[in-house]
Order: sequence, then structure tokens, then C-alpha cells
Amino acid sequence: MIVIAVICLLVGYFVRKKISENKLITAEAIAKKIIVDAEKEANNKKREAVLEAKDRLYQSKAEFERETRDKKIELQKLEKRLTQKEENVERKVDLLDRKEQEINSKTKVVVTKERDLNQKIAEYDAIIQEQKNQLQKISNMSSEEAKNMLIAKMENEAKHEAVRYIKKIEEEAKETAGKKAKEIISLAIQRYSADEVMEATVSTVDLPNNEMKGRIIGREGRNIRALEMATGVDLIIDDTPEAVIISGYDPIRRQVAKKALEKLIIDGRIHPTRIEEIVTKCQKEIDNLVREEGEKTTFEVGVHNLHQEEIKLIGRLRYRTSYGQNVLQHSKEVAFLAGIMAAELGVDEQLAKRAGLLHDIGKAVDHEMEGSHPQIGAELAKKYNESSLIINAIAAHHEDEEPKGIIAVLIQAADTLSAARPGARKESLENYVKRLGNLEKIGNSFKGVESSYAIQAGREIRIIIEPEKLTENNMGTLAKDIAKKIEEELEYPGQIKVTLIRESRTIEYAK
Repeated sequence: MIVIAVICLLVGYFVRKKISENKLITAEAIAKKIIVDAEKEANNKKREAVLEAKDRLYQSKAEFERETRDKKIELQKLEKRLTQKEENVERKVDLLDRKEQEINSKTKVVVTKERDLNQKIAEYDAIIQEQKNQLQKISNMSSEEAKNMLIAKMENEAKHEAVRYIKKIEEEAKETAGKKAKEIISLAIQRYSADEVMEATVSTVDLPNNEMKGRIIGREGRNIRALEMATGVDLIIDDTPEAVIISGYDPIRRQVAKKALEKLIIDGRIHPTRIEEIVTKCQKEIDNLVREEGEKTTFEVGVHNLHQEEIKLIGRLRYRTSYGQNVLQHSKEVAFLAGIMAAELGVDEQLAKRAGLLHDIGKAVDHEMEGSHPQIGAELAKKYNESSLIINAIAAHHEDEEPKGIIAVLIQAADTLSAARPGARKESLENYVKRLGNLEKIGNSFKGVESSYAIQAGREIRIIIEPEKLTENNMGTLAKDIAKKIEEELEYPGQIKVTLIRESRTIEYAK
């Protein structure tokens, strides 16, 4: 048993030893394989690193060569440009040298010519001095006197030349500005067309028969006195057949009296009590008509946001006339014309219309207040909080004030257009003849005028000039002076044309 155990132990020992040896061999083989594999991998990585390093080196070398090549090309270009600049500089230096030589040669020539010129000037001075001495001997005139005569002559020629030049500039300016102004005004007139004949205030009431005059007068004149006291007007009953004349400065009172008298004639009951009733009724009707007329006018013109009192004043203008022209119709015309011209000029059209409609508002109450109607109108506009431009346009439309803007100038132009067109106004024969006489008197008051003639209803004055007293060059100045004097001394609608006529006649007799 012991032997068997020993044998088993030995066998086990050898078996384990063999196994250990096999394991050792196997481990060594695995270790060698790992070492080989590691060497192979290291060699591979080494080769890859070498290849990568070579590739980077090649790229760096190529980039360096490329940069070197580019730098070399750039240096060549710079060298070429520098060479060209050097050549240009050399050419310029050569050119400057040639120029300097030319200048030196010309300087010598100039010096020579200057010397010759000085000699000639000295010779000419001597000749001129000799001629002066001879002229003084011949004319018995000193050099100072001759100098003054020459200066006076040159001054006169300069004045004539200046007059011609000014006249030319004025004609060109008038042609350009006049053409544009005529276009705007003609367009405004074409776009606004109104009747030529304006209505006048009626101050006569027709009667059915002459017996009605006695009924209007009443017993001991009580009816006519009652009517005059109730209306504030004067009734004139004269020899005029079948007519009664109403006289009163207030147009509204005159209209109330006319309307009341017409109703009394139709009614037939003419006595103080009935007169008071009819007059009161007519006053209310006229007040309503005034307000309605004002509202209708503002709507027609397109002017809004007016004070109620302003609307009433506008309505009152319906019964107010100026030189036979109805003031309300005239105000509407001015508003429309000013609005059209403002639109053409690019100015505020509504503001121009408003100023045009209100420009004669002072005429509605000028019989109740002191002052001219532009002043009264401006005060009313200020009272009703109108703008400063509107106030100035009202105050300046007859040049009582200086216009402070284009709106005021447009109102002046539109007012003149409405008043001056044919048929717009009537003028008494006496005033008309007086104005024509004053116009001719102004023309004849100037030196060199032979005669003056007012033509075209006073819109033109033709002046005959004495040719031996005035030259052509002085006519422009004379025409301007005459026009200025007319503007200062006369009042007239529109404008007056001043025409000067000068002709020279030479007469000889054959014997």
C-alpha cells in the first residue's frame, strides 16, 4: 500500500511536472508570440510615423517652395516697377533739363524785348507829351480840363450803357415772370367764370298808382314818420311817377324798409300799428336770410369752422355793394380765384380761400364803425381768432399794410382781378373824367413830354416825346418815373400801361 502510495505520488509528481513544463512551454510560446506581434505592430507604427513625417516634410517643402516662388515673382514685379519708375524719373529729369534750358533762353529773349519795350515806351511817352503840348496850344485846354471832359464823356456813355443793360434785364424778367403770371391768372379766370354784370342795391319801390303815395304819407304824415322811425331810413316821395325812393346808408335797414313797404302796398292796410308789425316781421325774415346766405356761401366756397358772427357778417354782404358790384359775390370770386392760384403755386388752398372770403368782411359794418374797411375787417378777424396770415391778408389787400406772405399777395391779385374785369363795377361819369384828366396831367408834368393821351378807358396813357429834348436811352427811365408817380398819386382798379412814343422828322424844302 505504501509502495502504491509512493508510486502514485511519484506519478502525480511527474505528471504535474510535465504539465508545468507544458504550461511553461506554452506560456513561453505565447510570450514570444506577443513579443513578435508587439514588434510587428511597433514596426508598423514606426513605418506609419516615418511615412507621415515624410509626408509632412514633403508638404512643408512644397509650401515653402510655393511661397518662395510667389515671393520671387512679387520681387520681380517690384523690381520691374522700380526699374520703370527709375526710367520715368530719368525721362522727367531730362524733360526738366530741356525746360530749364528753354526758360533760360526765353528769359534772355524777354530781357532783351523788355529792354527794347522800355525804349519804345520812352519814345512813345515823348511823342504823347509832344502831342499833348500841341493839343493844348491848339485847343487852349489844359490836361486837367481835357481829363475832366473825357471822364464826363465816359460817365455819360456808362450811364447810357447801364440804362440799356437795365432795360434789357427788365424786359427779360418781365417776359419770363409775366408769362408765368399770365398762365396762372388765365387758368384761374378760366376755371372760375361769373356773370359780368353785377347787381346793384335797389333803392326804389314801384307803386301801383300815384294815389298810393298819399296813403303811404298818411294823415298829416303819420304813416311815413312811423315807417321811417321803425326802419331808420328816409323815404323820399317826390315827383317821380309811381315810385318811392328809399335813402339810407345801412344796407340791411334799406332792405327791411323796401321789403316792408312792398308788403304794406300788397296788404293795403297802411297805418302805424300795422307798419310796426310788418317791419318787425321783415326784420326777422332778413336776419334769417342773412344767416342762411352766410351758411350757403361758406358751404359753396368750402370754408368751414367759421364763427357764427362771421357767418352772419358774410350774409350781410349780400345787401352791400361797391361801385355797383355786389360785395358778397365779389368776396366769393376773390376766394375762388385766390384758391385756384394758390393751388397752382403749391400754397395752402384752403387758407387762401378763407382769406379771400373774409377780405371785405369789414364792409358789412363799416357804416357802424370808424376806420377803413380793411382795418375794420382785420379787427373783426382778430376778434374771432383768425390766424395772423388771414389778418394780414385782410389788412393789406388795399396796401394799408405791408403784405407779410404769399397769401396776402394772392388776395391783392384776386381782389384786383375781380374788381377790374369788364362789367364788374360802375363808376360815375364825373369821377371817370376826373381820373382821366389827372392821368394826362401827370404825363404832361415831366420835362420833354409834348402831349399825353389817356385811352382804353384810362387803362393806358400814351405820351408823345419831343425828340430833340430826350434821347432813346432816357425813355426807359422816364417811363418808370411816370409809372411810379401814377402809383403814388392816383387810385385805380387793375393796372395802367405807360407807352412812350418818340419819332424824329427831318424837313427840307426844294426851292
